[in-house]
Amino acid sequence: MKVCVTGGAGFIGGNFVHHMVRKYPEYEILNLDLLTYAGNLETLKPVEKEPNYRFVRGDIADRDFIMDLFARERFDIVVNFAAESHVDRSIEDPGVFVRTNVLGTQVLLDASREYGVKRFHQVSTDEVYGDLPLDRPDLFFREDTPLHTSSPYSSSKASADLFVMAYHRTFGLPVTISRCSNNYGPYQFPEKLIPLILSRALADEKLPVYGKGENVRDWLHVADHCEAIDLILHRGREGEIYNIGGHNERTNLEVVKTILKVLDKPESLISFVTDRPGHDLRYAIDPAKIEGELGWKPTYNFDTGIRQTVQWYLDNRDWWENIINGEYAGYYEKMYGNR
Repeated sequence: MKVCVTGGAGFIGGNFVHHMVRKYPEYEILNLDLLTYAGNLETLKPVEKEPNYRFVRGDIADRDFIMDLFARERFDIVVNFAAESHVDRSIEDPGVFVRTNVLGTQVLLDASREYGVKRFHQVSTDEVYGDLPLDRPDLFFREDTPLHTSSPYSSSKASADLFVMAYHRTFGLPVTISRCSNNYGPYQFPEKLIPLILSRALADEKLPVYGKGENVRDWLHVADHCEAIDLILHRGREGEIYNIGGHNERTNLEVVKTILKVLDKPESLISFVTDRPGHDLRYAIDPAKIEGELGWKPTYNFDTGIRQTVQWYLDNRDWWENIINGEYAGYYEKMYGNR
């Protein structure tokens, strides 16, 4: 099997590359990433010398490049993680999100159709469903929940999902989609909530929390997410959507306080800031379909997972400090510049 993982230098994609390279030594894993600001090849250091792993730098929205790559490589599986994913950045510049998340996905779909890809898997998000009220803990996102986006980011991901399903229905392309809740774990870019709070708390800096910190997210450990996608690729039904959730709902404020407790830092570091425009109230996924059909269950609860995650960041300070000071951006030239 030859597998193309797009966005494999990002947080979730990088963890998925680790998972696939180690679990399937007989597979060829090609990591395709443009290395925009959140792409970090230092995330792939543990697998970069493995014989079944390769890295190619490229833009999924560059049609000529993608068509040429697919013609040469003849992939069996494409897993599309490549996406602009930060909501705040999408509010500042929506056009970048449309180009990568929508047009890029459509280019990949055309190439997959042209060159006989046996499974195209789109990695999506629960944010395409919008949000749920805080006072209705009985409500959850299901696969048939209508799409109701709140931000340019979630709108771009929903648009991509619609293209994926349209290519299945119109052209018979074998596709699957997964929609996950908020991920956490090793190698997450420091602008995201958990590593941001952790890095600032270690420096005894103020910790910005939107509004009153009441927004609720369902937290999923990235290792559980990778295992779920693996199952969908090998056992999931074509043309189906699978929700992946962690059964770990927490308010943002609870998450921040948990990190402070683990680090033995004072809650006085918390600083409430003006809320994000259109900030979703609550995300909560019902993962009954993937649990029932594929036998998937999350192995991490949040209390155990967050402690392990904090410890990983403490043990790997060089990784995230290199991002904060910008040194990570030179890794590509160091490793591949003379090739």
